[in-house]
Amino acid sequence: MKKPANKESILFVCTHNSARSQMAEGLVNAFFKDRFEAYSGGTKPSAVNPRAVKALAELDIDISKNKAKNLKQFQGKKFDYIVTLCWSAKEECPYFPGAKEYIHEGFENPSEFRGTENEIMAGFRRVRDELREWLRIFASEHR
Repeated sequence: MKKPANKESILFVCTHNSARSQMAEGLVNAFFKDRFEAYSGGTKPSAVNPRAVKALAELDIDISKNKAKNLKQFQGKKFDYIVTLCWSAKEECPYFPGAKEYIHEGFENPSEFRGTENEIMAGFRRVRDELREWLRIFASEHR
């Protein structure tokens, strides 16, 4: 993984690397790819949630081939920003030397939503849209 010289790198961290961090990675690489290169990992990775894939597909962003990754595979890599998206990940996130900034911005875990399929997908869409808005602000503040 070699970062393009003109882009800053972001590592999004969640516990399972199944929904929030995967969606954040996909959103950045789709909407801000001219300035940032995004990656994601988990402290206890599981599998990418199919509803996260579906929520991003609605924006024409394909993360269907993404895999949940363990943070250990990123040890020794340099990132400009480390962004934790849940408290558990914030507490367990290892130190990445050379990071310009560690940021915590918590979002609800859509993988824990319950109800009908429509209700659960509405929750995934809400979190996706909250992530997208936060990332828009982040990108405007980190020029």
